[in-house]
Amino acid sequence: MKALVIHAPGDLRLEEHETRPPGPHEVSVKIATGGVCGSDLHYYNHGGFGTVKLKAPMILGHEVAGHISAVGEGVTSVKEGDLVAVSPSRPCYGCRFCDQGQHNHCLNMRFYGSAMPWPHIQGAFRQQLVATEAQCVVANGLTTAEAAMAEPFAVVLHAARTAGDLLGKRVLVTGCGPIGVLAIIAARRAGAVEIVATDLADNALSHAATAGADRVINTGTEADALSPYAESKGYFDCVFECSGSVHALTQGIQSIKPHGVIMQLGLGGDMTLPMMQITAKELQLKGSFRFHHEFQTAVDLMQAELVDLKPFVTHTVDLENAVDAFVAANDRHIALKTQIRFD
Repeated sequence: MKALVIHAPGDLRLEEHETRPPGPHEVSVKIATGGVCGSDLHYYNHGGFGTVKLKAPMILGHEVAGHISAVGEGVTSVKEGDLVAVSPSRPCYGCRFCDQGQHNHCLNMRFYGSAMPWPHIQGAFRQQLVATEAQCVVANGLTTAEAAMAEPFAVVLHAARTAGDLLGKRVLVTGCGPIGVLAIIAARRAGAVEIVATDLADNALSHAATAGADRVINTGTEADALSPYAESKGYFDCVFECSGSVHALTQGIQSIKPHGVIMQLGLGGDMTLPMMQITAKELQLKGSFRFHHEFQTAVDLMQAELVDLKPFVTHTVDLENAVDAFVAANDRHIALKTQIRFD
């Protein structure tokens, strides 16, 4: 089978790799579609992010969907031919965090396409993937492109759950890449009555409007547009910070009212925080990392047609031209979610 392997920044190769038959409670998935994530771009552009660096070649990818091609002994929840969204989250189910139901903080997590541990955890951008039965959520009725969106949507569903009650709340979303746009959808489903979205790229903001934002603001061309929201100690109940920019975070803190929640999703490295404002407004600063149980919910919402994520897949590239997918995904002025077609 062919797999997409990153060797160094800008050095992405399509290589032959061996596969194996599924073992007990495992399945073989013929991958159909894979989405390029921000972390994939970090490996492609920089060889990693922060202290996480490539030490050896690694198969990329963790947003994938495909069809069951074989099942191992004891598999009962899926069958050959089923379309499945494959969760990249593989906790050990035995550490203290797993015992507490905090599977996304598993001490022995094996998350596809991650250079955090050594040896690196190989990713899912391959034509044939052997996965556990528990990772596979039946997505029949969806397109493979939709099913591959389950992973990023699960990320924002976990963030919305972590943020707390959003019913009747006013929400600011800073940064309208794929996660920011999906955060708008998640916040609205959770009951937000008003959503304002900011970004520096008009293309991203057009997708934010499609997702349901009540107002979109280009903070590059309208630098003071958020100022009215900062008056009288702030306006918003919750900020979803999805850019990883300290400037966006600072603007969000100025615009949020006392006792509001700052939900930090963007990963841009360490940032200097205006702690006096956080303290004086008695704000809650929360982080959100990955997901677990929300993966099933992401598929359920799409199958029930309660959300439509199809408009946000803007580019699809054949496997043989996979580098083009990374080039497109790097250009926020033309792309939102870029996917690779494996079959």
